[in-house]
Amino acid sequence: MKAKSPAIIVGHPMGAVKEQSSNLYAQKLAEQGFVTLAIDVSFWGESEGQPRNAVLPDVYSEAFNAAVDFLGTRSFIDKERIGVLGICGSGSFVISAAKIDPRMKAIATVSMYDMGAANRNALHHSLTLEQRKKIIAEAAEQRYAEFTGGATKHTGGTEHKLDDNTHPIQREFYDFYRTPRGEFTPAGSSPDKTTHPTLSSNTKFMNFYPFNDIETISPRPMLFITGAEAHSREFSEEAYRLAGQPKELVIVPGAGHVDLYDRVNLIPFDKLAAFFQANLK
Repeated sequence: MKAKSPAIIVGHPMGAVKEQSSNLYAQKLAEQGFVTLAIDVSFWGESEGQPRNAVLPDVYSEAFNAAVDFLGTRSFIDKERIGVLGICGSGSFVISAAKIDPRMKAIATVSMYDMGAANRNALHHSLTLEQRKKIIAEAAEQRYAEFTGGATKHTGGTEHKLDDNTHPIQREFYDFYRTPRGEFTPAGSSPDKTTHPTLSSNTKFMNFYPFNDIETISPRPMLFITGAEAHSREFSEEAYRLAGQPKELVIVPGAGHVDLYDRVNLIPFDKLAAFFQANLK
């Protein structure tokens, strides 16, 4: 009988789709002998769900649990050797999923964003409570508008034009999402909507606390990879601080947040492969 294979589920950055970054990781890990599955979370890309671009973090996390259901029932997969890898926002979704799914035997994140903290507090806790409440109030009013037949509004995401006032972080995302480097428009969408969640749903992230009880994932191993220059580095460092053993934090010299989406000369694929080979054996 042919030996069954280990498998890894790969999740894309928040607002992206599997064609943006996660397919690359899936391909590179497949070359190391793993069966890999790059998924679109619900409401994005080729996954179902209406309205498109809606934010429901619990459903995003469920996508990874459902992916385990699928892989674990394939005849060629060893269901005791399934790992998960989340890039950017998916890093927080795989942590949320893994807390209640012991079938995920090894958990890795790259350039992780805690999408809850990022929306509640912004980077470096720069968002005040008053500013947060204003965002929440605007989203709540938009629910009335959409419920009564008004147009769906979108928020956040990557800007479509650069000018002298464009923030450096937006420039970093623009260089990936708005150029041939990483631009991709899924079927049924349009370039003006890509990366942008709906305004009325985006506040759902403010009730999302993926790092609560992260230590309960132990003794399953966790690997956090972030760039030394990444604007998101604080999230990987916080997750590492809170996680139980065994855990490892890898800081990639000279790498920014988006660099680890696709810069194959910077992404530590050898480290990722070794982590999964050691823990899915």
